Amino acid sequence: MSRDPGGASLLLLADPLLGSALAQQLAADSRQFRVALRPGDLSGRPDLVLWCLAGPIPSPTLERELALLRDHWQPAPILLVFPSASIAQGQESALMRLSVEGLLSEPDEASLLSAIDTLIAGGRILDLPQPADQVRAGGAPFGTALLASGLDQIEAELALCEAHRRHHRLSWLQEQLLQGRIRELQAARGFLLWIWGPVALAWPGPDGPSPGPLEPQEAATSTVITVRTRTALGVWEAIQGRLEQAISGGLSNGTGQLLALEGLAPERRRELLQSLLLQLALLLQRFRLEEPRRESLVDRWRSAQPELRRQALRQLAGSYVQLPQAGNLLPVADTLLLRCDLDQEDAELPDPQAMLTALVLAQPLLVDGCLVAPDEPRALLQLESLVTNWLLRNAEMLSAELLGCCGAWPELRRYLLEPPLLATRPLERLRNQLNAQQRWADWFHRPVQLYESRRELYRLQDGVITVQVLTEPRDQELARLGWLAQAVTLVLETRDALGPQVRLILKGFGDVVVVLLTQVIGRAIGLVGRGVLQGMGRSLSRS
Repeated sequence: MSRDPGGASLLLLADPLLGSALAQQLAADSRQFRVALRPGDLSGRPDLVLWCLAGPIPSPTLERELALLRDHWQPAPILLVFPSASIAQGQESALMRLSVEGLLSEPDEASLLSAIDTLIAGGRILDLPQPADQVRAGGAPFGTALLASGLDQIEAELALCEAHRRHHRLSWLQEQLLQGRIRELQAARGFLLWIWGPVALAWPGPDGPSPGPLEPQEAATSTVITVRTRTALGVWEAIQGRLEQAISGGLSNGTGQLLALEGLAPERRRELLQSLLLQLALLLQRFRLEEPRRESLVDRWRSAQPELRRQALRQLAGSYVQLPQAGNLLPVADTLLLRCDLDQEDAELPDPQAMLTALVLAQPLLVDGCLVAPDEPRALLQLESLVTNWLLRNAEMLSAELLGCCGAWPELRRYLLEPPLLATRPLERLRNQLNAQQRWADWFHRPVQLYESRRELYRLQDGVITVQVLTEPRDQELARLGWLAQAVTLVLETRDALGPQVRLILKGFGDVVVVLLTQVIGRAIGLVGRGVLQGMGRSLSRS
């Protein structure tokens, strides 16, 4: 039940000078807040506790003080306001674990008043600044040092390419060359991670494995989350709003691999993602109204996926759009639905149980080994990553089907595809490259991921589609692999088993070579040289 913020009672905890100024500003607002600077000035319990920090506080102390405030003023929500300079390196994740309803970093007047209204109405808000770049610790082992150095150089080159693209007007040829350079750098980054990543993990330094680029990172963008109501519907609306904002600005590929989604025109790409997001919202709404049991939720979700894709494809194509083909005028939506295979499943999609129970039944989500409410910032960010991965993978699947239909329907290319793909040769080249990439992923890349218990999730970061690596057990999927994929995992297991022995053998062989060079061959050369010098001295003395 939401409450009217007008005339609400606030308990303001701040330095005297800041507290007096802020209390006067809040009392003068049209909402007519009743602000108390001391607990003794309150008549009853406050509607909101506003705590303004003046400087940095250690995380254990902050958690303890917040627990005392919550125990004393429950059920009043707590809004914590702090300066961004007080956030220490790596403290962002600790702040998101705090048991508070609101977190604001240096808000202006409008943001503060909006946050107060949201919290009094029963919502939740989180606004954290951009986290600083992680600094890699020194003293890393050889493999990790090479990995970090190579990744730094690649990231610098990628940043240079993106800056050149933003600040210069490029021709079509220059844009294609720059895109090729970006794909080359992304492929090099993936190759570095594949070569040096296992080495850095297998042979860590004396202090154990150092966290680096192999660990899943949080999004590097500023985290702004507003949950109007702390229910399953409120959590979904917050996620949907963030995704719609990310989609509306346009997307670029930062995954290091080809995407069929790149073949669609930018407007069609945006419409496809928006239609999928809308159909997902309708499906979740239907599940909430029907209130299915937890056990049957996943089965109903999977059975509804083909119809969801059909409706999204129909919305993209348009129900009344017709295009000619071989002299006949055909309805685009009906023809595409007949020619596209929409019943296939993506094996890389994670189990939807956690996502569905949180977004439909409002049940807690397992985050870092702890059950967390869906409206908590950590749980909401994890739910957003799962929804984003589902959205992009389904869009990629539908895009691949559309590219196949455009190959046999030239008139459809102008309606759906990028201008460079209107010709037959570049379109067929793109399709062949996508097919080869898919075969390589099925035969080699996916078995390696299964053996290393890794799963790649697509995510959106500043309008760029990137890959986040999620570590989770995948033993059951590993057991269902075919003989070729099993052979790949056997090779990996052999490399891991023989790696330390080969390293010891090479080290022993190197020690033997050093002894031979220094103790045997070096001494022999020294004796020969000394004899030559002595002979030269005797001959000089006779002369």
